[in-house]
Amino acid sequence: MSPDSTSAHSVGVAQTRIAKIDLPPEGLRLECGRSLPELRVAYETYGELAPARDNAVFLCHALSGSAHVAGRHEPDDPDDPAWWDEMVGPGKGIDTRYYHVVCANILGGCKGTTGPSSTNPATGRPYGSAFPPITVGDIVDVDRLLLQHLGIERVAAIVGGSFGGMQVLEWAIRYPAMMDRCICIASAASLSAQALAFDIVGRTAIASDPAWREGDYYDGDGPVRGLAQARRIGHITYLSPEMMRRKFGRERGEEPGGPPEADAAGGRAQFQVESYLNYQGRKFVRRFDANSYLQITRAMDDYDVAERHGSLAAAFDAVRARVIIVALSDDWLFPPEQSVELAYGMLAAGKRVSYCHLHAPHGHDAFLVDIEHLSEVIRAFLPWIGDRPRPPRARPAGPARRLGVASRTEYDIVARMVRPGSRVLDLGCGNGALLTRLAEERDIVGLGVDIDIGHVVEVIDRGHDIFQADIDGGLAMIPDGAYDYAVLSETLQVVRKPCLVLREMLRVAREGIVTFPNFGQWIHRARLGLRGRMPKGGALPFEWHDTPNIHLFTLRDFLALCRADGIAIRDMVCIAEGMVGRLLVGMRRRNLGADRVIVKIARAAGGAPPDARHGACRAAEAREDRK
Repeated sequence: MSPDSTSAHSVGVAQTRIAKIDLPPEGLRLECGRSLPELRVAYETYGELAPARDNAVFLCHALSGSAHVAGRHEPDDPDDPAWWDEMVGPGKGIDTRYYHVVCANILGGCKGTTGPSSTNPATGRPYGSAFPPITVGDIVDVDRLLLQHLGIERVAAIVGGSFGGMQVLEWAIRYPAMMDRCICIASAASLSAQALAFDIVGRTAIASDPAWREGDYYDGDGPVRGLAQARRIGHITYLSPEMMRRKFGRERGEEPGGPPEADAAGGRAQFQVESYLNYQGRKFVRRFDANSYLQITRAMDDYDVAERHGSLAAAFDAVRARVIIVALSDDWLFPPEQSVELAYGMLAAGKRVSYCHLHAPHGHDAFLVDIEHLSEVIRAFLPWIGDRPRPPRARPAGPARRLGVASRTEYDIVARMVRPGSRVLDLGCGNGALLTRLAEERDIVGLGVDIDIGHVVEVIDRGHDIFQADIDGGLAMIPDGAYDYAVLSETLQVVRKPCLVLREMLRVAREGIVTFPNFGQWIHRARLGLRGRMPKGGALPFEWHDTPNIHLFTLRDFLALCRADGIAIRDMVCIAEGMVGRLLVGMRRRNLGADRVIVKIARAAGGAPPDARHGACRAAEAREDRK
């Protein structure tokens, strides 16, 4: 059990409440054109609402979730799990000592909110097949009505994963003035063909069950076999192939919770993965309604932001909130490339967006069960409103050091090169110190790029946007010409493909600013020539066997590369340490005297296009690709 699971970190006993929402005489008008005459919404709240009513965080649940996010309904009930108890509570990622958390069962659900199993006032019987089709927009509209019912006109954040992430996107588009932050986890603008296929097969399993009776089964047992099969199919997509291999492999054994169940062919369950799927199916039919499953999966399948608005950029044009998109590495239901697509669309629309790619071996379900870094990311990203201290943040585990320590003089020079009010992309941004300096002194709008999760959390905590990415893989997620400046501070010598990085800088930005240590300095030459050993000290503080630097080059090497690759030098400043170095730089022997170099670059007029390849660079990159 993790520390956050102890009673000291629990919200305790939770209570599900039912709100009867006041509707106009025509009822709740749905996007399909039909109306519901009455509306009840089941919801739970945790933490105190501030007197200013500005600390609310609304959580959007996934396909089979409910309003029960944290705590327990009964103190000693082990069969009453909350779906995100690891994240919500005192001292957790969403800290209920500071935030008032609200979660509602969605429209069409079966956990207290009006849905197919609810009583139809016109007949006095469950709606069943008479329940109208719903959309993600309808779900969000109902959640907004609940918040208004609770007296909450604006929220600090909207948070959701999976299908809940789709609701987050719709919130940001439909009601852009209602929130400060949006956190979209393991989701997409629309389902892939593969995900659609799994949903279609699941719905077919339900409709093929003779007990379904076209949805009007509430006077009998209902399509339990079909619903269990749909759940088995769904669970295959929730775990990654690697987790399936590690958890089950081809091991045999009886399933938990009872004796082996006969399979569809009349045999006995033998493999552990088969037992697991049977167990999940049996659990699900005890707590979920088949008609709700059909309604919600259809709403999820039909959701397509780009199709409805023409493009993602057009869809996100109205968004005002800061957004973070979180992808999970081993998620094949909502793969990371779909999250990248969302982030790209936000950038193309000129919005403030961060992107985080978390290692998640569990697969799609990782945001519920494997949240070590997700908790840190959410805690750092949530806004803090009011005059109370900001919720404390523990440093994430793992390495989080900057590759080098830039001098104040270097930051002074970079700041002077940046025009006030410009848009700046900081590549290899480390802990965000340079972005903070530029924001404070030059009023820039900045985005960092870094691969280390520790840096990502620190940059977000400082209030900046960041993309977690390896810049050696290119900057495909950044639109052409999106920034005025791209800064590469103390990073060029540690990337595998410096030529690619330089070209990408000048594709996404009008100008680039590059800082690097100069291996041609006289003291490095002397140490190497006299002692016959790799130099250590100054701008090269690492031992040769423990250094992040994989390219040791001189100022003259860099200038030669720029000439060959059609890159113009707009400005150059050489920083020298010590009297000899300063004297040499003053005599214009910069390659001999400079310890560090700061260069402003741009694409030369009539020079090679950004995707052109200098022969030496092409050969070097080809060698790296073969490794």
